[in-house]
Amino acid sequence: MAVTAQLEFTEAELLADVEVEEPLIAGGVRCHGGFTADGTYVSPRTKYRVPAIEAWREHHQEVFGKAPIEVPMELWGDHYPNVAQARLLIETGVPEPLIATLTRIGTVEGYGANIRSLHPGDLRRHFVEDIDGTALAHLGGGLFEAHGRDEAGWEEEAGHKDMWFAARDIAFETRAEDLDIEGTLARMGFGPRARDAGPVERLLPADIDAELELMVSFMIRVLFIEVSAFHTFRWAEAWLSDPDLVAGDGAAGRLVSYIRCDETPHVGYLATALTELRDRTWIGEGGKRHDGAEMISRLWDHFLAQSLGPGREQSRAAVLGEVERWCARHQRGADILAEFHSLAT
Repeated sequence: MAVTAQLEFTEAELLADVEVEEPLIAGGVRCHGGFTADGTYVSPRTKYRVPAIEAWREHHQEVFGKAPIEVPMELWGDHYPNVAQARLLIETGVPEPLIATLTRIGTVEGYGANIRSLHPGDLRRHFVEDIDGTALAHLGGGLFEAHGRDEAGWEEEAGHKDMWFAARDIAFETRAEDLDIEGTLARMGFGPRARDAGPVERLLPADIDAELELMVSFMIRVLFIEVSAFHTFRWAEAWLSDPDLVAGDGAAGRLVSYIRCDETPHVGYLATALTELRDRTWIGEGGKRHDGAEMISRLWDHFLAQSLGPGREQSRAAVLGEVERWCARHQRGADILAEFHSLAT
């Protein structure tokens, strides 16, 4: 799509779809997005959203002269289990850990829709510099809502949550009613949570609006999830596309590739808005001014360390727990588990 000089967009525009010739149907379910006449997949809600993100990014560089924030995907390393380990589990008759992993991924995608519960309101009072014509000014005017609809679906159209479940069911010829989904999710860290998690830890100066800090923190955490997820897409596409390994003649792998396309605007608008936050002067409740780069750095460094450390270890432990559980039920389980570990990267 061509870049436009337009910088102001209505919510309806940011939620508008590109016209398609054929809808996306997966596992008998109507999903969002669709295909052009030549068979090219088109992501939902991108008629104006994609060119808008590019326009905001270019405008910011023209005004501030600074490059946008980039998050190297390589920081997160390969997916666990890797492709060779996934193939081993399927070929030796222990597919359950992979079914569980796809279920977990879909569930996380569904939780991502919570970003639409953020209500930024008028953010102008928090910054010295003007925010008109920015991604920042459109967060509550379509961007958060589009993101939420992409993840959890909207009206009759399924989103990423159900698309991951469809990929699982196509590949393994399963039905949700035949799976112990609640038990699987509980074992993988999605069990009942304590009602009182205690107060949210403040990382920014006390005079910075707490709701603003909460919103920016959530955006950074979601950005890290989105970027690290590209390893997941590459991993899943590699083995879900193999017709000799799973059912569906590659349909499950293609479905994951469509989800990957849909996630690109998410990374784009979050990185752009965070760049705009980084390069502005923040205003505390008493009028004190704060350097935006320092505010973003405090949050960025904290949540990056969490994502690369405890977050990754928790995910790995959850997957390994499923592998050990199902290998223990297999006649050759000990040998399979040993070979599984030998293929680790």
